[in-house]
Amino acid sequence: MIRTLIVDDEFHAREELESLLLETGEFVITGKCANALDAMKAIKKEKPDVVFLDIQMPVIDGFEFLGMIEEELMPHVVFVTAYDAYALKAFDENAIDYLLKPVEKDRLTKTIHKLKKSIDAGHRPAIYSNPEIKRIPCIFHNRIKLINVSDIEYVRSSQAGIYVVCPPGEFYTELTLKVFETRTNFIRCHKQYLVNLDHVDEIILHEYKQAEIKMKTSKLVPVSRRYLKILKEKMAF
Repeated sequence: MIRTLIVDDEFHAREELESLLLETGEFVITGKCANALDAMKAIKKEKPDVVFLDIQMPVIDGFEFLGMIEEELMPHVVFVTAYDAYALKAFDENAIDYLLKPVEKDRLTKTIHKLKKSIDAGHRPAIYSNPEIKRIPCIFHNRIKLINVSDIEYVRSSQAGIYVVCPPGEFYTELTLKVFETRTNFIRCHKQYLVNLDHVDEIILHEYKQAEIKMKTSKLVPVSRRYLKILKEKMAF
C-alpha cells in the first residue's frame, strides 16, 4: 500500500480525490491538508510515500511549498491542478505526474502505474531546488503569518520547536533549521542557531574561544567553538 498525503485548499477536491484513490485499493491515506503549513507538519509526522498536491493554493502555492521540505523528508509528488498551463512547469520540477481536475479514473490509472514503477525501482523522490526561499510561513494567533527572510535576524531551535526572530518578536515555524541553512543565506553559529549576517552588528569575543553575536537590535546570540572560525571567515575577521 502506498502511504499518501492529499494537499488541496478545496474540501470537495480533497474528498473526491481520496475516494478515487481508495477505490483503486493501492493507497492508504495518511492525511488530508488544506494548506502548506499543515502539510509540512503532516509530512514530518507521517512521512508519506507520495503527496498529491494542488498547485494553486492561497498564501503558499504548491511549488513554493515543495521548496520548504528538507531532502530527507521529500515524498514523491503528483501535482493536481485545474490549469493545464501548469503542466510544463510540473514536469520541469521532476514530478512523477500531473492530473487535471476533475480527475478521471483512466488518467489516474496511468499515474498509479508511473508511481508504482518509480517506487518499485527504488527511485528517490526528486528534490525541488527552488531559488532561495523568500517568505517563511509562521503560526501567529491561529493565523499563518508570512515573514520576509530579509526581515529575520536569526533562527533558533528549542524543545518547543523552531522560531524565527525579527524586530516584532518571535514566531513559530514548521520549517527545519536544515531548510534554513540550505535554502537561505543564513549562517550557522551554533547547533541551535542560524544568523542573518545582514543583521549582525559585531562578534563579541570572550576567553577560551567563547563568543557571542550582537545583533543590530542589541539581541545576543551564542556562538559555539565549532562554528566560530567559520563565522569569522564569513565576516572577513
